[in-house]
Parts: sequence; C-alpha cells; structure tokens
Amino acid sequence: MMERYLDPSLTPDERAEDLADRLTVEEQASQLRYDALPIPRLGIPAYNWWNEGLHGVARAGTATMFPQAIGMAATFDTALLHQIGEITATEARAKHMAAREHGDFDIYKGLTLWAPNINLFRDPRWGRGHETYGEDPFLTARLGVAFVKGMQGEGKVLKAAACAKHFAVHSGPEALRHSFDAQVSPKDLEESYLPAFHALVTEAKVEGVMGAYNRVNGEPSCASPMLMDKLHQWGFAGYFVSDCWAIQDFHKHHGVTKNVTESAALALRTGCDLNCGNTYLYVLAALEEGLIDAADIRRACIRVLRTRIRLGLFDPEPHFAACTYDTIASPAHKAVSLSCAEKSMVLLKNDGILPLDPSKLHAIAVIGPNADSRAALEGNYCGTADRYVTFLEGIQDAFSGRVHYAQGCHLYKDRTSNLAMADDRYAEALAAAEASDVVILCLGLDATLEGEEGDTGNEFSSGDKADLRLPPPQRKLLEKLHAVGKPVILVLAAGSAVNPEISCNAVLQVWYPGQCGGQALAHILFGKVSPSGKLPVTFYETAEQLPDFTDYSMQNRTYRYARNNVLYPFGYGLTYGKIVCTELSYENGCARMIVTNQGIRFTEDVVQLYIKDNSPWAVPNHSLCGFARIGLEPGETRRLEIPVPESAFESVDEQGVRAVTGTAFTLYAGTCQPDPLSEKLSGTMCVQVCIQK
Repeated sequence: MMERYLDPSLTPDERAEDLADRLTVEEQASQLRYDALPIPRLGIPAYNWWNEGLHGVARAGTATMFPQAIGMAATFDTALLHQIGEITATEARAKHMAAREHGDFDIYKGLTLWAPNINLFRDPRWGRGHETYGEDPFLTARLGVAFVKGMQGEGKVLKAAACAKHFAVHSGPEALRHSFDAQVSPKDLEESYLPAFHALVTEAKVEGVMGAYNRVNGEPSCASPMLMDKLHQWGFAGYFVSDCWAIQDFHKHHGVTKNVTESAALALRTGCDLNCGNTYLYVLAALEEGLIDAADIRRACIRVLRTRIRLGLFDPEPHFAACTYDTIASPAHKAVSLSCAEKSMVLLKNDGILPLDPSKLHAIAVIGPNADSRAALEGNYCGTADRYVTFLEGIQDAFSGRVHYAQGCHLYKDRTSNLAMADDRYAEALAAAEASDVVILCLGLDATLEGEEGDTGNEFSSGDKADLRLPPPQRKLLEKLHAVGKPVILVLAAGSAVNPEISCNAVLQVWYPGQCGGQALAHILFGKVSPSGKLPVTFYETAEQLPDFTDYSMQNRTYRYARNNVLYPFGYGLTYGKIVCTELSYENGCARMIVTNQGIRFTEDVVQLYIKDNSPWAVPNHSLCGFARIGLEPGETRRLEIPVPESAFESVDEQGVRAVTGTAFTLYAGTCQPDPLSEKLSGTMCVQVCIQK
C-alpha cells in the first residue's frame, strides 16, 4: 500500500502531516534550513530552497534574461508580467529536472524562487529599488499578482513557488539594514506598505513570504507578532522564510535576544518556518533549553514539507514533462524579453529628433561607459544569457552607415586605465562626436553602483546612492559633448531616478533592459517601434529636498504625497504618436471612455485612471486605481473599459482603519497623471468625471 505522504489523492496538509510524523525531531529540525538535509531511509533527497527568479531564472547558468523588475514595471502590462512569470517557472522546472537527473541538488537548482520583490520604492536613493515594481502600491500589487499567478500556474501542482519579499517595511538604507528600526505609522503601514503583500497573499495565493532584515516598530521583521498576525488575518497558507542570515541580527545587531539559541527560538515560536542562514542549526539546542517545544518544530516542518508536496516533489510520477531542456533560452522566450525591453523604455524628452531617419545620417557616434556594457543590461539577481546585445551592438546591427564608438570615460573612476592620466578617454569621444551627425550617449549606472549591501562596489559599500546626479566623470563627459554642438540623444541605463542636469535633444530611460536591450534600443531610436514605457517612480530634481532617508513617513514621498521637486512625474512617458481619452464615464464599478490615436503611426500607450477623494484621510494628491495598455492604428478609435476596484474609494485613518469616508470623488483618465506638470510634459489632457458616494 502506498504511503500516505506519497498519495497524490490526499491534500497537501494530510500528506505533510503524515511525512512529518514519520521523522524524528532531529530530522524535522533538519528540514527547517534552506539547505535541507536528505532523509535516506524515506528516500527523500536533499533540497536547497534558495533560488532566484526576479527577472528570469538567476544565478543558475543559462536562462532567458528579462529586463530588471523596475523595467518590467514601466510596461504597466499585467499580461506581460504573467507571461514572464510563466516562462521563468518553465525554465526553472527544466533546469531543476536536468540538475536532479545528474544528482545536483545545490543552491539555485530548486523550484522555490524567492521573487518577486514587492517592497515600495519610496526613496530614489535606495540601491535595491530597481528590484521592485516602483513606488505605487496599486501598480505593485497588480503586477505582482500577475507575476505570481504566471509563475505558480493554475493547476493543483505548482509549476514553481513564488515568494513575496521583503515583508514588510523595507526600503533602505542598505548600510543600516541589519540594525535599523523602521518606524511607521498605522496609516502608512495600511495605506502604502502592506497593500501589495495583502494582494499577493489573498489573490495570488503566493506560496512563500520572506521577512526583512530590519525591525518594524521595534519588532524584528522575521519574528514580528504584528506582521505574523497580518498574514494570519489574510489566510496565508504557505511557508515563511527569513532573509538570509537575518535571524542572527536579532542578537548581533537588534539586541532583542542575548544569543544565537534565543534568536532561533524567537523566530521559530513567532512563525518563521525556514531559515536562510545557519541560526536554525541551534533549534535543537533551543529545544533542550526549553525555549521551544517539539510542537513548534513539527508545525514549521509541516509547512515546509507542504510546499515541497505542492510542487509535486514527492509524487510518484513527474510533472510538467513539457518543460524540457530545450525550452531554456528558446527563441520564443527571448522574443518575449525583447518585447518587454521595447515596452519598458521611457522616452522622457524629445525635441523632434526621434525617431532617427537613417537615410539622412552618414555617421553616428555611440559614446559612453554603458554603450558596450553587458552589466548595463543585467541589473542584479540575473541569470546568464546565451547572447547579449549591447546598446552599441544593437545600433551597429540596425544602421548601415558608419558608427564611431568611444567609451568616453569610466563608469565612475577618473580614468579607464591605471597607467593613464585622468580624463584619458575624453579626446577620443570628442573626435567621434565631431566626425558624426548625431551622438547617442549611453550613461547611467549599473549594479556595481546601485544594489544590495555587500553586492556592490561603490564608495559607500552599501549599494545606496548619495544623490541623484551622474557620477562625476560622466557629468564631465556630457558637458564636453554638449559643447561640441552636435545633437545628443541621452540613453540612461539605471534602475532609479537620475537627473542629467544638462539639456539634451532627447532623453531615453532604458533601465537595465535584459539580454535584448541593444536591439530594443535600436528599434526605438530608428522608429521600428514607438516608445511606450511609463515611469513607475517619480524622478526628482534633487535628493536634497527629499525627507531624511531613514524617515519612513510617506509625507513628501512618491507622487501621492510630493508637492514639489519633481523632474519627471510618475506615469509619464512620451510616444511617437498621440493617444487621447475622451467621454469618460463611470458605472457599476467600471470606467468607460473613448480612446483615439490622433497620430500618424501605430502607437501603444498606457491609459491610466487616478482618483481624488474628499475624505480628510485621503492622500494629498491622487491615487492610481486602474490602467490598461492599448495599441491603436492611426486614426483608430476604440471604446475602453477599465474596472475600478471598490478599494479605490477607501481611505485610511490615523489608526490604520480602511473605510469609505469620502462623499465625493473625481476620477481621471489619460495617458499621464492629472497634474499640470504631467500634462505640460506629455502635451495631453486628462478627462474627468465626478462620482458621488
């Protein structure tokens, strides 16, 4: 007779309980670490929980590399995010089965992908902000739900298990994360920091939740009764994992416990099932000291085993046989990466120079430290592409005339060669510009300058930015090239807001666009496709006018609260066409409007809905409450319907209570925010309708 834990006809809970009860307490404890030990007597292999899939399978060899998460957010395309989640899971399955077939159970080979990162990008200085879906809780929730549903699939067996991180109030500073206490009001917690997590748990049924390093209002995130109670209220039925080596921070940096054994006990008792790190090596010591009991270990063991069962790892027959090795980095998958890169790039400025007409150009200068850089395509938490197309290569492939290339300067050092004098590449850049009709200047950052603490190489050793300016050698290069007098198209590869400070003929924010980034850039520059990305974050004039980085209040942060200091607004992005909205109405939870392409070419754009509430508890400005990507032929008109969730009419009081307290609402529709700066920059007006409640 088949053992109960091997019987697919039983529920995952029944199977997990049966399996856990067959284990000794020592064996149960061995399953609570990320590198879970094998149980040979039951035929259970080792399992490493740590795998990454932020924008494609990461750190596990060859895989399709999509644009970094912030670039995916700029698409405002839930269907695309769902597709990317599906592809990531397919390739993770294929890689897992190949590795397992050859006896490889190492890190990054499992089916538990610790993605997406749905923290709020509240401050542009935060180095890990490019891992997120931006600054808006509604956008983050909608994209995150789509990504998770795509990754996990709709069947009884999960194709892969997604994980929402980092729960829940976590967005820098990186240098302080191991000791920092994020003080947040009940209103900000409910209004800004929790909605995306709530959506992923309740709507997407995300399988995992990862705690953060920092404390929240005095409680360590991986052992916070307040946060764990939120998950319980939402009906979370998956596993909870600590961020990596976060539990040791309890005694080393937070001072909430005295030693490693107390830290292990506190985390386990509070509800942290799985430890990424080595603190749970002391679980049995905590048991011996009476700090926990056997029931605590059993409860956590059942939860982690349940996830492995949901993945089909203990089923007699393998699942997802179609996820064969040749699906990895397939042409179809790379085509999706290219499409995402095209849709992610945001045209911030255009004086009419774009799109370029190749027939009118003899020579193009492609200049800058990011011009031929693979790092500028990757971001962090990335896989290895089987082919990269840098910005230079994409332009060379697309343009039949002469392309002059010059590095121009180092990304952040004052020289490119240690043996050279300072400013060693400026002369070459100037000569290339003088010999060309137009300059495509590729500046910005990469993951050596903005990223996670410990992973970056900047002067702060933390990954955060000190300000919103380009590094000094790049500023100098831009100044020198601007003085040449040739048209300059500025291509900014960065995962966050950057103010170039010097005016250019066109500015294109390309994020970290993935393996096909150069091809996508060329398609936009030469007009094969129209840019259609929208900013998922506010671009500020200067960091000096922002609140202190350690202040987690939302006042004067993000488009919902900022009143000044805005360079480019959230939701802004130009196209090569002109799509306008008219005749807005609202009925039965749905906004209806007429959308027309008044331009002369096919154009995609993002129609955005914003709502303004007269409640005293409403956000100062307005809030995104719906969006839809649409493509129209020249002169085409279409009726568009976008649902408006009932939660859009709610506001949050100082106690964190969410309710409909307003009586009059204004609903706006357009291809930008309904504020004067957005409408001025975009050249379009939002339409509006009043709603009474």
